[in-house]
Amino acid sequence: MALEARPETQNLLTLAFGAIALTLSLAPMDAQARQARPHNQTQPSPARHLPYPDLELPFQISGGQYAPVAWSEIAGWSEDDHLAAYTTFRVSCRPIAALQKPPAEPKALGTSLRDPCRIARGLELSDGAKARAFFEEHFLPLRISRLGEGEGFVTGYYEPIVDGSRTENEVYKVPVYRRPSNLFVRGTTQASAGLPNKGQVFRKIGRRKLVPYYDRAEIEDGAIAGRGLEICYLKEQTDLLFSQIQGSARVSLDDGSTLRINYDAHNGYPYTAVGRILIERNIIPKDQMSMQRIREWMEQNPNEADELRRQNKSYVFFREVQLSDKDEAVGAQGVPLTPGRSIAVDKALHVYGTPFFIEGELPIESEQSKTPFRRLMIAQDTGSAIVGPARADLYFGAGADAGKVSGRLRHNARFVMLVPKSLDPVARGRKMPVPDERPSEKIAKLFPQTDPSKDSPKEQKNAAKAPEVTTATNTKPVPQAVTAPTAGPSQARAVQAAVAKPVPLPEPRPKLEAATVKPYPRQLRRYRHRQ
Repeated sequence: MALEARPETQNLLTLAFGAIALTLSLAPMDAQARQARPHNQTQPSPARHLPYPDLELPFQISGGQYAPVAWSEIAGWSEDDHLAAYTTFRVSCRPIAALQKPPAEPKALGTSLRDPCRIARGLELSDGAKARAFFEEHFLPLRISRLGEGEGFVTGYYEPIVDGSRTENEVYKVPVYRRPSNLFVRGTTQASAGLPNKGQVFRKIGRRKLVPYYDRAEIEDGAIAGRGLEICYLKEQTDLLFSQIQGSARVSLDDGSTLRINYDAHNGYPYTAVGRILIERNIIPKDQMSMQRIREWMEQNPNEADELRRQNKSYVFFREVQLSDKDEAVGAQGVPLTPGRSIAVDKALHVYGTPFFIEGELPIESEQSKTPFRRLMIAQDTGSAIVGPARADLYFGAGADAGKVSGRLRHNARFVMLVPKSLDPVARGRKMPVPDERPSEKIAKLFPQTDPSKDSPKEQKNAAKAPEVTTATNTKPVPQAVTAPTAGPSQARAVQAAVAKPVPLPEPRPKLEAATVKPYPRQLRRYRHRQ
């Protein structure tokens, strides 16, 4: 009987083998169905993890705003003399292209001008069309201005030509001082060629004591006289004041030679415009203000001019430079300036050598004229009064005529900054993460967010109190307003009133120090083996 199969057992075996055969026959069909399933089914988007990834940001200019613009949208771009601008740009490229390992620049452009400068150094162009093609090929135009404003502001400067002498006499008695040895600026040495025109400047007493340096009134009264710091002597204090404002001068000496002086240091006090004081005192109307009017008023009122001049506590020290009469003044970049093409910019924001296209209506031909000024300029200089992303001082050359033009410039203008294509802000902006969509106005009203740190202690206590638990079911009670989605109008208002309570934000998880846990003593157990 043990070797013979019963009928019931045979039936069960038959059903089992049939199920296995059916499963094996359906397996290929299931695989084909999975392969035929479409792959383009919408998958739920992954939750965004905070903080956002650390991506390379588009360059930022402090206090400024910019927007890309097409070359065809720049008024006067096609009519400008691009060859003159290209020649000035190549002058700025000499120190830029010569640097092998330039230091990292915290400014917007950084060291990006190296690539177009190295290309320009190898291109001897003599055609304006090719010069224009160079700028359009290697740069991108951005309209730039101060944040919240549409236009920038321009003034003018020049190199004065004044009379002087190497020795002091009855005619020439106003000294032009070089940098004193006790003038101290942190981070610089006396061997530095030119100190910053901004920041604190100290007078060093002994080895350690530092005090503010002498102001203009103290220096004019002889605080540093008789120390061998005199480079030359001028006729009037007004000649020295305007030479200090311009940052350079050509001194026609009484022996027939010419002496060239350039900015070297300052005494650390902020610059105060004497023209603004005259406007505030209602001495000269604002629409008539110019350097020529200031000079005329000082010559007619010598006693009041001394008091006005001393309102500007800033004082500039010079150094003698070896330049001929035909050479132009040297800017802060260390290259000769080009009349009508060089500008002074804010050194804290911009990089020397940056091209700017400036467009506006300026009184170039006369005081009342509105001459169209549409010209590509190169940043090669700076000044203590030049502050802001769209602020420039236009250089007009040397002499009285250049002084008249530059002296009447205080006008608004539009700025277009040329940025190397390696810093394309539009391309970088496409990689920036977009903020999450804001909730609708209805949802925002239903779920107002609150800050637990700003809530009253009573509200925090109530919010932190745990909900009651029913004894019958051991579960949290469900509010009636939430469980009745089909309520009437009166009940809907009650639902909205119940839901509209402020929802507190989650409190930060407290930081708990890991407690040191002593391990349990190991217990050895002995087992007896029973025989």
